[in-house]
Amino acid sequence: MPEFHALVPAAGFGSRMGGELPKQYLPLAGQPMIAHALDTLCASPDISTVFVVLAPGDTLFHTYDWSRFGDKLQPLFCGGERRSDTVLNGLLASELEPDDWALVHDAARPCLTQAHLARLIAELRDDMVGGILAVPVADTLKRADDLGRIAHTEERAGLWQAQTPQMFRAELLVQALQQCRTVTDEASAIEALGLHPKLVSGDSSNFKVTYPQDLLLAELLLKAKN
Repeated sequence: MPEFHALVPAAGFGSRMGGELPKQYLPLAGQPMIAHALDTLCASPDISTVFVVLAPGDTLFHTYDWSRFGDKLQPLFCGGERRSDTVLNGLLASELEPDDWALVHDAARPCLTQAHLARLIAELRDDMVGGILAVPVADTLKRADDLGRIAHTEERAGLWQAQTPQMFRAELLVQALQQCRTVTDEASAIEALGLHPKLVSGDSSNFKVTYPQDLLLAELLLKAKN
């Protein structure tokens, strides 16, 4: 029976946030930001192991107390230069079975809930390809020209905003990332193989903390969640 494992790439810095700390360690609601995603993933009864993939020179991870997660949380110090490198290195180091499911989740999406996880797993556990959490695009989208002016308005019908976790069989995801290393998410690598991942409806609360002002919204959502 295939198992479900989570993988959290956390080897980057997050330059758009500014500051001296890598983004995943910024304080948020009394914890480093990454702790909120790890709390949710480790609490899931469906997930066997949560691998957090860190930079080889990371000296901050072990300054925090992760003992509440026990052996379910496994740090891997094999992150790469790009996100895709980090995910691939983590998959290879974790030595998952080929048919096991890997759920790759951003460290900077702290508001993930058990409902999000349960819906994703329920809809994809028997899927031939796998898929991602996503939300339909609601805003009007503008294409800019080289001068920073509107070139035209994009048609938003059928457009979705990708979120995480992104859930694929371990062997398939390794194959995809080995062949396509310049992608910004795992689904893009799967698409490059000619496959079509499924879109599983999420919601806007599972947003990615990218700019300093996002921290306030995330804190409000986490307080409401608890």
